[in-house]
Amino acid sequence: MLVLMTSMAVYADIHRSHGYHPFGELHYPADFRHFDYVNPDAPKGGTLRLFAQGTFDSLNPYILKGIGTNKVPGLQMYTFTDMADSLMMGAQDNNPLGDEAGAAYGLIADWIEYPDDRSWCTFHIRQQARFHDGHPIRADDVVYTVNLLREQGDPEYALKLSDVQKVEALDPQRVKFTFSRPGRDLPLVVGALPILPRHYWQKHDFSSADLTPPLSSGPYRVARVEAGKKLVLERVRDYWARDLPVNKGRYNFDRVEFQFYRDADVGFEAFKTGAYDVNYDYSSKHWKTAYDFPAMRDGRVKRAEIPHQMPRPTQAFFFNTRRPPFDDLRVRKAMNLLFDFEWTNKQLFSGAYTRTGSWFVNSRYRAPALPSEAERQLLAPLKSELPADLLSADISQPVNDGSGQIRDRLRQALVLLREAGWHLKDQTLVNAQGQPLRFTVLNYHNPGIYRILAPWFRNMKRLGIEAEYREVDPSAYKQRLDHFDYDMVLFVLPMRAYPGPELNDYFGSGSAKITGSHNLAGINDPAVDALIHTALSTDNEQTYVAALQALDRLLRYQHYGVLNYYISYHRLAWWDKFGRPPEPLPYALGLDTWWMKKQ
Repeated sequence: MLVLMTSMAVYADIHRSHGYHPFGELHYPADFRHFDYVNPDAPKGGTLRLFAQGTFDSLNPYILKGIGTNKVPGLQMYTFTDMADSLMMGAQDNNPLGDEAGAAYGLIADWIEYPDDRSWCTFHIRQQARFHDGHPIRADDVVYTVNLLREQGDPEYALKLSDVQKVEALDPQRVKFTFSRPGRDLPLVVGALPILPRHYWQKHDFSSADLTPPLSSGPYRVARVEAGKKLVLERVRDYWARDLPVNKGRYNFDRVEFQFYRDADVGFEAFKTGAYDVNYDYSSKHWKTAYDFPAMRDGRVKRAEIPHQMPRPTQAFFFNTRRPPFDDLRVRKAMNLLFDFEWTNKQLFSGAYTRTGSWFVNSRYRAPALPSEAERQLLAPLKSELPADLLSADISQPVNDGSGQIRDRLRQALVLLREAGWHLKDQTLVNAQGQPLRFTVLNYHNPGIYRILAPWFRNMKRLGIEAEYREVDPSAYKQRLDHFDYDMVLFVLPMRAYPGPELNDYFGSGSAKITGSHNLAGINDPAVDALIHTALSTDNEQTYVAALQALDRLLRYQHYGVLNYYISYHRLAWWDKFGRPPEPLPYALGLDTWWMKKQ
């Protein structure tokens, strides 16, 4: 019997819908015309010019080789850089829903079908779906994409697709994914994949990292490129999906230009003269002190602190536990005790930041001080793999008074280091072999970071620890990260409202030795693997939350990194020539909803 619902038809235990949410109901019904937060009548035209810090040498964002624009920090939040459409939109970092966490709606696919246990899903491809050359997008392209990304793509795709047992074209417009495990996250994972043109890549070298714009399918195409300096995108006038509900009122600029600067301060000087239009400010000191210039004073430049509810990326100084000295938990705990966040926040950030107290920042997955009964039940079968005092240990961050005097922390750290076999000799901390406790923090060009490291290094020096900071160029930085050639590294891990297979990439044992993975700390823990498996396989949202809270507890206990800090608002300045929706978006920055005012 067919049962009709507002947004879904149910055939026994088989569901067919215009969108997908891993838990709960969709916000938008099947007949929605556009998202609530857009202006559906926004005019098209004009040029949006944006800042990017860093460089690039490839227009193929899907492979490990080269520096694609997707690897330039911060660029994906602008939502213009990945030009390939996906089966669904909403679950990607580069194309998020602005007002609904965790959901996705049909883009290339007009419906998705799946059973209760999510052991498989089928997508139906829209008849009108096209690549930029007019070639239709069909099920064979999806199958080809999955195989290509698994075999030749960046290792992150192999990790994301590790639960895909089979992908098959049922007919030209239907593609079916069969999963090796049931998982509510899996339809989102495959629905978010960029769909690549089979007929193009069969004739071109997918492994090539160069500046030749590949054929794609999205709202923009590459119009011009200046290696490492500028990327110009143009709106595709006959874009096949321009009038779909998920795109109505979005992508309103005829051109989007990214201007690349190696130095943020040099870039900001360019912004002040009108060289680009929007500046996303990452520095609290800069935000407070740098905006007294003529265009700001006379109102030609606007700025605002725009609140949001987005899970924040996890920024941390990651310890490489694959090698000494950070293969010892006691050393890692000591380093955390010596990081005086309260002094740093007061003296350097004007009190703007909140200390990150969880690996799942600004979310409900933060482990509470005491484990819930649900957590305890999940952890009980793992008792033999867990630290004996995990459930009673204090996993909170150390809190200081902001004076810079941390004598108690220094004493606590020294006790830990002595327990780990380190002792003072000639004012240097050495091990039994006489080797000094010495390490390097690796980063690419980031002039502001040393002022944060310097007071931390001073605290270490008081205990005889030798720490230094080293900058390398972006290509060398990427190479060393890919091969885990560092002691400690500052990095940012994106986090979604409903984390999925990326958890294996970030924390799973299987990724600890995979070149190019994001398991920066080298985590290799069967208990971590078990908790990730529980989170990804459960069909109960309470169990999902409890599993992630237990995972957070274990990660915090093990001190795999020194967690940094965050804010829950965007610091944005822009030249006053744009229209934008009146309400801030809870889950996206939303530049793709802006439009050019009539001059």
